[in-house]
Amino acid sequence: MTAAGKSLRLTTAQALVRHLAAQFIEIDGRRLRLCAGGFGIFGHGNVTCLGEALYQHRQELPLWRGQNEQSMAMAAVGYAKQQLRRRFMFATASAGPGTTNMLTSAGIAHANRLPLLLLCGDTFVTRLPDPVLQQVEHFADPGISVNDAFKAVTRYWDRITHPAQILQSLPAAINTLLDPADCGPAFLGLPQDVQGWAWDYPEAFFAERVHRIRRQSPDAREVADAAAVLRSAKRPVIVAGGGLQYSGATQELAAFAEAHALPVVETIAGRANLLFAHPMNCGPLGVTGSNSANALAARADVILAVGTRLQDFTTGSWTAFGREARIISINAARHDVGKHLSLPVVGDAKLSLGLLDEMLGDYRAPADWLETAARGREAWNAYVDENIRPVTPEGGNRPMSYAQVVGTVNALCDPEDRIVAAAGGLPAEVTANWRTRSIGSVDVEFGFSCMGYEIAGGWGARLGQMETQPDKDCIVFTGDGSYLLLNSDIYSSVLTGRKLIVVVCDNGGFAVINKLQNNTGNASFNNLIKDCNLAVEPFAVDFEAHARAMGARAETVHSIAELKAAFKRAKASDRTYVISLQVDAFDGWTGEGHAWWEIGTPEVSESETVRAAHESQEAGRKNQRAGV
Repeated sequence: MTAAGKSLRLTTAQALVRHLAAQFIEIDGRRLRLCAGGFGIFGHGNVTCLGEALYQHRQELPLWRGQNEQSMAMAAVGYAKQQLRRRFMFATASAGPGTTNMLTSAGIAHANRLPLLLLCGDTFVTRLPDPVLQQVEHFADPGISVNDAFKAVTRYWDRITHPAQILQSLPAAINTLLDPADCGPAFLGLPQDVQGWAWDYPEAFFAERVHRIRRQSPDAREVADAAAVLRSAKRPVIVAGGGLQYSGATQELAAFAEAHALPVVETIAGRANLLFAHPMNCGPLGVTGSNSANALAARADVILAVGTRLQDFTTGSWTAFGREARIISINAARHDVGKHLSLPVVGDAKLSLGLLDEMLGDYRAPADWLETAARGREAWNAYVDENIRPVTPEGGNRPMSYAQVVGTVNALCDPEDRIVAAAGGLPAEVTANWRTRSIGSVDVEFGFSCMGYEIAGGWGARLGQMETQPDKDCIVFTGDGSYLLLNSDIYSSVLTGRKLIVVVCDNGGFAVINKLQNNTGNASFNNLIKDCNLAVEPFAVDFEAHARAMGARAETVHSIAELKAAFKRAKASDRTYVISLQVDAFDGWTGEGHAWWEIGTPEVSESETVRAAHESQEAGRKNQRAGV
């Protein structure tokens, strides 16, 4: 007994896991466990103590063993995104390289504002056995370990040096994971000795608690200011970001746009905020956007940005909007609403749109502006129709392209299947050519633009999907470069019975960066396999055989007709199915819809083409908004 009441003598690891297991969340009237379990690879730094505690709670917090620490934490990120940030999973690794492998995953979660709990082994607090296995010594500061590297990529960071500290630190970490404004990864360093130390914990620490996601009400004065600016608009546009989905405000967005005749353009993260068929959906915005959306953004006099951090691919490095355009920003995060002197509305998107709707009254954008938007939308849709066609207007066959593959899968998949893509050329091609058939069904990871996220994130998304949509599929688009970087969760998906459909588009290397290299006047170098430093003739990887070796079903196709037949077989399969195909590395890109993007180019070069590209790049800067 303690003065405060009953106590339980537990190790630090046991108390941590027991507290996690007692946390619940209310979602749409349902009571669910807040932490859906976790991913773990054990080593000497986490198996003996944290592993023992997790075993005792393996029913409440199921543990999934990944094949790579980086990919298993990516799977946790994919799960959190599929769950709209309302639930999370943890990832645990041993001390040393197992933990540092997860730095990249933390970067994804941080850039995308997604919850991820990292429980990582650390060196001994006593320092008696120092230096220990896998310890990186810092000669001038023995208190530093490799875990300090996570301070740059987490929202909350702590090293537990006494068992009592988790009474404050663990709830603080959970609060960070659930906060709409500060959501992001939380890191707890767990020294190997402290994990096993026991302490008398108050029993109340393990009482069940039900959490709810906070909705921040906007300041009525900020909304009134926004309404006044919007009512004066002759050419208004809504920029719809991923935050609308996390707020559950996509229906409010559609109703708001309809009521006030406001064209909507989507960011990459907000790519499935509106259905393709919605009359106000004017396409994706920015560097990998659409002619329709970019033309509206360039002419708009008022930009209503909702739930977006206004990343450079959205803003065309701040050239997509006219210099005189006023920006109103609605966001739960104070950090995001003030960018480029935006008029801020700090608050939840659902609540803010509702209040703004009331204050706008019967305001509707001018009819001629809506007609302009409709014409642009129609022209862009016609372009995509032609872009995804496998044959030319004359009836000849085109080389297979990303766009054709995306269009084929789009036409054959179930409307509610989940789509996952990440770095390389596919994010642009999916963003430009995908036609949304169900809300929130597209995950294009371009916040951190992380190669290797595709299959791992797809596995995590499938774990979440199985809870609510077990009869739907998770479809992963990946290039050969990303596949070779991180593919082992094909094996994980087979082992765990979480089927994926993986479409591998092989273009012979890092073709999109080769395109950037060529577009800036440079010769192809070290991107396409054939242009690398090789000892043998370049050859194509047999992705089909590789996937089969990990237990998946797989086949290679050579035409869009074969892809259609293979995709139907993949849909009917009871396990992960990989479809491999080769796409054109040079002429198969979507050529329209691009905004200017700032990149560094050599001011001085011996190459005439590089100098010319630099001059062209600098000429594009004339429309850049310099902080206003």
